[in-house]
Amino acid sequence: MVRPVRTSDVVRVTNRSGQLAAEPWVGVNFWSRAGGPRMWTAYDGTVVRDELRTLAEHGLNVTRSFCFWPEFVPEPGRLDEAVADRFADFLDAHVELGLGTIPTFVVGHMSGENWDPPWRGGRDLYRDAWLVEQQAWLAGEVARRFGSHPAVAGWLVSNEMPLYGGPAPADVVAAWGRLLVQAVRAAGATQPISLGDGAWGVEVTGRDNGYSLRELAPLVDFVGPHAYPMEDDEVRQLLTPAFACELAGSLGKPVVLEEFGVSSDFAADDHAADYYRGVLHTTLLAGARGWLAWCNTDFDGLYEHDPYRHHPFELHFGVTDSEGRPKPALRELRQFGTLLQGFAGDGFERVGGSAAVVVPEHFERVLPFVEQAVRDDLRDNLLQGYVAAREADLPVELVRERDGLPSGPQLLLLPSVKAMTAPGLVRLRELARDGATVYASFFAGSTTNQRGPWLTWLEELFGIRHRLRYGLVDTIEDEEVVLELVEPLGDLARGERLAFRIGGTPSARSYLPVEPAGAEVVAVDGHGRPAILRHALGAGRSVFCTYPLEHLAARTPRVNPESTWRLYSALAIEAGVSRPVRVDDPRVLVGLIRGRGSRIALFVNASRDTVVAEPLLGDVELERAPDALVLEPYAVAAVPFRDGRHDDEPAERLAVGVAEGRDARI
Repeated sequence: MVRPVRTSDVVRVTNRSGQLAAEPWVGVNFWSRAGGPRMWTAYDGTVVRDELRTLAEHGLNVTRSFCFWPEFVPEPGRLDEAVADRFADFLDAHVELGLGTIPTFVVGHMSGENWDPPWRGGRDLYRDAWLVEQQAWLAGEVARRFGSHPAVAGWLVSNEMPLYGGPAPADVVAAWGRLLVQAVRAAGATQPISLGDGAWGVEVTGRDNGYSLRELAPLVDFVGPHAYPMEDDEVRQLLTPAFACELAGSLGKPVVLEEFGVSSDFAADDHAADYYRGVLHTTLLAGARGWLAWCNTDFDGLYEHDPYRHHPFELHFGVTDSEGRPKPALRELRQFGTLLQGFAGDGFERVGGSAAVVVPEHFERVLPFVEQAVRDDLRDNLLQGYVAAREADLPVELVRERDGLPSGPQLLLLPSVKAMTAPGLVRLRELARDGATVYASFFAGSTTNQRGPWLTWLEELFGIRHRLRYGLVDTIEDEEVVLELVEPLGDLARGERLAFRIGGTPSARSYLPVEPAGAEVVAVDGHGRPAILRHALGAGRSVFCTYPLEHLAARTPRVNPESTWRLYSALAIEAGVSRPVRVDDPRVLVGLIRGRGSRIALFVNASRDTVVAEPLLGDVELERAPDALVLEPYAVAAVPFRDGRHDDEPAERLAVGVAEGRDARI
């Protein structure tokens, strides 16, 4: 039977109000090296406590734990009491060591294999009423038994259910999720809850699997991206988790980076530490409020057991090795947790700005007769535009056309946009007339299907007339696109040149031939053709680029940083966008975080170079304004600042969030 709960300690990361605790989650997904997914039958409480103690000693405050379905429920409607006792001991161990945990209910997928309880019998996980009831029963029973335990910081309904149950219609998935969440609440559990689905729905990936964040966000208290990117460019690789957090967070719920990490078989341990450091800090700047690495430990002792037998790289995702010794990634989590303790214990927020990347409605809706390639291109172009905006130190956010474009941003960026809806174009014109700067770059699409820009009213919005021939594209024949300024733009002077590498399919490697129809030519290409045009609209302006700069970069390996960041920086100056701190070096990404008592400026070196960064200050004051920051490769520096909101409070010197051997000197 389950033993009485020990309540001598209260874990600070727990919250009984359905909201995330003020202290951010910094932790790991947890399987013990004694058993892995089968730890509940091979349970060793001594080993578990040793593993948890190592995590606690490195400043972590939470784990994500898993109710492995075949072991928790050996037959319908019966929780294995021996397993329940071991889970209770597991929870008690967390309290003993000052940790919280986030139990996950329906665990049928794990590390490259699906694991059915033997009695499932092939029933549909979403549509079979009896099987959905069994899942709801499990969630309610675990919540009823353990919902009052002080170790429980939150709940997750499943683990990567799209890989276990597969895709389904959005209304079916939402009904399934609603029933399981209601079962937890009916059992009296009030901790924050989410689905554990990975946030892989169409609003984040551009691919529809039925897990629509629009449908699911009202059911949950936070959303949890799982990010394991595989890119051909180092900066895109680094910023893809941050981009996922931005997209997931644009629908109104807090974001927890629920899974991220690397296998030592895919990355050397020192490079893995660099990746951890970069992802932790860039997702902090992207608005994340919790971080759960994958995973606690390596599993060399389980090499003969599935899934490690057939997915051997899954043996080595741990932040400790198979003997429990810390790997460099765990030290990065410790450094990051120390940084957060300095300013985020009572809540925090990123300092936003007045620049936005526009997410077209076509990206997140499967509209009639729109092929998947359109959404795939939009995703990649948006990511590359986000990269360029971060390199330009723009305090950028993502705004969704489907929600109605807001009037706040002074600069709206539409990177290599092929498709906007007609009402969206009308709204962009209204915003420009009201004082905003609207930038768009041409993109014909990567396929021959309805090839060309799905943008109308080019003359009214951008002051240009296109000179296209039906069914044809105007091919970029140069190996490199060079744009020369013939009029100043922001801080780009007349005569300056910007060069861009070429990538993409034959359809995509094309430009838009135009003639001015009220617009002013700002830059020309190497053949003297208009390339960047500026058009006055009411109190604002529009800027159009006839080349798909972002898409060319998105389809080019190892391209970043490339020159689009200089164009975006110039547009920010043109639009009057406030950049409180910038460095004008695209290798260093800058952002601001404000806590209740402290504020920090983060400087992230996203390159393998040692960079001497010279901060340029806007409307903030660094506590000790440096002439330069010396940032070793992939280092991060955290410098306190004052911004006038709390001038009566002394700024504290905060820890520099870098790993051992990665110094950042002021």
